[in-house]
Amino acid sequence: MLYRYIGIYLCSINLVSACLCGLDKYFAVHGHRRIRESRFFALAIVGGSFGLLLAMYAFHHKTKHKKFTRGIPLILFFQIMLSLCLYALLQKPAFF
Repeated sequence: MLYRYIGIYLCSINLVSACLCGLDKYFAVHGHRRIRESRFFALAIVGGSFGLLLAMYAFHHKTKHKKFTRGIPLILFFQIMLSLCLYALLQKPAFF
């Protein structure tokens, strides 16, 4: 049951991250007020790094900024490593 809620949360936060990236690209093209870069990093840290990374390359947005092209994949890498460690810790050992 817990994995279901985590999955719903991750899908939602990644969808929000991707939509905000697309919206910021729209704002950039049309000269509107932009979304702060710190907001993108905050979304990535709370779980939206995968959606943000996909949207960056789908919309060709923020791909010239080194802090995005290196930072977002690095955040995603650490999130994957953390989730694998937590998953391994939550599994019951087979030998007991």
